Amino acid sequence: MDVKKLENEPNWLKGLYALLLGQLVALLLSLISFSASLVASFGVDAPLSLSFTSYLALALVYGSILIHKKQKLLVPWYWYLAISFADVQGNFFYNKSYQYTSITSVTLLDSWTIAWVIVLTWLFLGTRYTSRQFFGAAICLLGLGAVLLSDAGVSGGGGSKPLLGDVLVIGGTFGFAISNVGEEFCVKKANVVEAISMIGLFGMLVTACETVVLERKYLQSIEWSTELILAFVGYAVSSFLFYSLVPLVLKLSGSTLFNLSLLTSDMWAVVIRIFFYKQQVDWLYYLAFALVVIGLFIYSKVGEKEDISSPASEGGLTPSYHLIDEENTEA
Repeated sequence: MDVKKLENEPNWLKGLYALLLGQLVALLLSLISFSASLVASFGVDAPLSLSFTSYLALALVYGSILIHKKQKLLVPWYWYLAISFADVQGNFFYNKSYQYTSITSVTLLDSWTIAWVIVLTWLFLGTRYTSRQFFGAAICLLGLGAVLLSDAGVSGGGGSKPLLGDVLVIGGTFGFAISNVGEEFCVKKANVVEAISMIGLFGMLVTACETVVLERKYLQSIEWSTELILAFVGYAVSSFLFYSLVPLVLKLSGSTLFNLSLLTSDMWAVVIRIFFYKQQVDWLYYLAFALVVIGLFIYSKVGEKEDISSPASEGGLTPSYHLIDEENTEA
């Protein structure tokens, strides 16, 4: 897809493309969740090794393209290192949570990223949100409260330690929020290939270092089977496609609306839990899903009418984002 050409199209067309891509990314996210929960169901607790496969694929494919183009980095390497470090920690907590809670809780609670993204874009990118957008996001978070209520034991939740798993997911969403906001800045200042290849490279290096320290001995004791290998491969493939499409969606719609669009992945998580794991879904999950859908509708109804504040400093992060955003939202 030619993103630069699409930027000159009417806003409704850009919104339609962003919506369709967002739903495709949501489906991929549900496949990632399913693969991670499948690995956990085999009794394997190796979240870092699981993430390493996706970063390795990104570094090999997009790194080769970047080397072939022989272009200089448009964003300093240390930005990519910081973004990758946050993303690795997010993936670690996210994958670790499947050891303690259900796939339904994980996919609903990962929407907490929305709250973090709103705070981070407001503080560092100068984004200003309307009261209606805040109200829509608040309703989404109210739905997440229903999940916590269910997992606390009011109506019963899946997993051995649901509340611990929920806390791990929320911790992971903070890492994802930092990664999303940083990646949004990078793809608008540089290009998609550079952003993905560098995040893949540094993500692979950070994950490899942490794996040697935390999981090296555990990996030696794993009894590998065909099913387990296929689960790892499924995670790597779905993650590769997910990371490949995320920059396009971020460039078209921004971090907040992107994370709101991912809420539909919850529907797929419910289907997987009912038909694959043969588990019953509590009525609070349906209430939570209804609330996040309502919140998404209220937020997106406002549109992308976000007022970017004036740059705070000449050489900082905000000025670059401000100029690029004006080009993208020009009607």
